[in-house]
Amino acid sequence: MLKDILQDLTHELKFGYLKKKHPFRYFSLASASDTKVNQRTVVLREVTEKKELLIYTDYRSSKIKEFSTNKQASALFYHPKKLLQIQVSGAIQIITSGKEYEKHWNKMQGNSTKDFITALAPGTPIKNPDEVEYKEDENHFCLLKLKTNTIEYLQLKRPNHLRAKFELDENNEWDGQFLNP
Repeated sequence: MLKDILQDLTHELKFGYLKKKHPFRYFSLASASDTKVNQRTVVLREVTEKKELLIYTDYRSSKIKEFSTNKQASALFYHPKKLLQIQVSGAIQIITSGKEYEKHWNKMQGNSTKDFITALAPGTPIKNPDEVEYKEDENHFCLLKLKTNTIEYLQLKRPNHLRAKFELDENNEWDGQFLNP
């Protein structure tokens, strides 16, 4: 049964980036600074065979500073129709160059690139939303890879909720166990 659950959660995560209307497409990503935990909604761009999550961001964003000092991250997904929650934890890898970076930068189309060529960093105060300036010759695109080492699965149902935890072992295999919900 644990093997089936792992397969199910893997499929749901993959559908999150393959199907635009899937509830896992947008999820909460948590990071920690010295003084607080921060969460934000991000877009799931890909899930690798190793169950690593790929996210796009601006290199100047606050999450980059946070992940530079504390690489630990947590991602939370919720499927309201299935009453399914999946939490993914691991370390963030910040990717700013190389083949994988180029592959994802080249995937972007049209106005999507505008998110990464603003003159000011994300979160910088401005007087008017219509005053956003762009610099076509500057690219602040960054790829984040959540290198998953723990996944928790919670299926709310009757008569019994179903909860399981999967951890990556020293052989890069997923070891699962049921948890009391």
